[in-house]
Amino acid sequence: MRIVEASQFTMKREIDYGTPEQNERVREILNTVRTEGDKALRKYALEFDGVQTDELRVTAAEIEAAYSQVDAKFLEALRAAAANIRAYHEKQKRNSWMDLQANGSLLGQVIRPLRRVGLYVPGGTAAYPSSVLMNAIPAKVAGVQEIVMVTPPATAGDAGINPHILVAAAEAGITEVYRVGGAQAIAALAYGTETIVPVNKIAGPGNIYVALAKREVYGVVDIDMIAGPTDVVIIADNTADPEYIAADLLAQAEHDTLSPVTLITPSRELAAAVQAELAEQLAVLPRRDIAAVSTAERGTIVLTGTIEEAVRIANEVAPEHMEVLTAEPFAILPAIENAGSIFLGPYSPEPVGDYFAGPNHVLPTNGTARFSSPLNVDDFVKKSSVIHYSKEALLASGEMIMTLARTEKLEGHARSIEVRLKKERSGK
Repeated sequence: MRIVEASQFTMKREIDYGTPEQNERVREILNTVRTEGDKALRKYALEFDGVQTDELRVTAAEIEAAYSQVDAKFLEALRAAAANIRAYHEKQKRNSWMDLQANGSLLGQVIRPLRRVGLYVPGGTAAYPSSVLMNAIPAKVAGVQEIVMVTPPATAGDAGINPHILVAAAEAGITEVYRVGGAQAIAALAYGTETIVPVNKIAGPGNIYVALAKREVYGVVDIDMIAGPTDVVIIADNTADPEYIAADLLAQAEHDTLSPVTLITPSRELAAAVQAELAEQLAVLPRRDIAAVSTAERGTIVLTGTIEEAVRIANEVAPEHMEVLTAEPFAILPAIENAGSIFLGPYSPEPVGDYFAGPNHVLPTNGTARFSSPLNVDDFVKKSSVIHYSKEALLASGEMIMTLARTEKLEGHARSIEVRLKKERSGK
């Protein structure tokens, strides 16, 4: 990782909108699935996965059999994590409300869960059962009755699904699972096929083709976000342990060669120690080929004059994950404005949040923490305003409403009020 002075540091935001060829291919797949339905899904399964899929839906027997294929320790950990995630998201629930006014009017808001939600889950070597929990449990807590999961086969030429994914789905309460992946799965969720009923919203990560497909179908359905490479910023002072910092930087760097990893500190001694520690840990990291590229090309140690300057720069970066490894991390918390998730203290590394603590690990990337939030219960509900005006209230406010309407030159709006005022005032 390079070391730079704060004055030299600039954070580049890179958004991958895909190549023209990729975008054209995605639009072609979406249109084919929209017009040909299940036939297209089977064709693309054979073309992309080498799989002959006679049955698109995963059977209850397959889901049950998956339990015998996973380790007991995995199941214990998964269930503990699910309980933590559920407890955390239960606290996010909001209720409908109604407010009766003195003039007899009633104003309120009705909160309803989305009827049907689709979750995309990567398969094969990029199978993440933790993401199944993080996407499904908030939807369940919100009250979504129909949650459908799509995921590609675990290995080329085999229609089977990764058993860890199936067990996670079952533990989260998902019983409707389809062996479909890629842009074609997004098309099936958005438009529906003979087998797959369309959904109201699509959530979950995927490759560039999945991301481009989600962007294309937005408006037909809602989507969670278009995620970029995962990232981390660590704010640290001279009390921080360089071994911890190096391990935490590599934890993000091993995700993707495009993952930015950043340490911001006023301590030159710490910066040098972290550099040395990174080299040692990287040498024995199983995914070192990926992490080496990430730390070399996207890794930066930023030297600041003060911790306050470090916080200011971190807020400008607006990272997905922000760790605070200082003598008094809670004293810094009020100054942190932009971060998807904030990890305070030496015993709260980012993997605690990724897997177990309870807060959602589906977070805004690429600086979007400046204006967006982690996936949460609100993402799976919709709100309707409720307005009931009494006669008294309309007579009292009607003239003002007409004034505003006529200022905007919308005479029809004004007359909608005026006709009522005239009738009530005339007594007819």
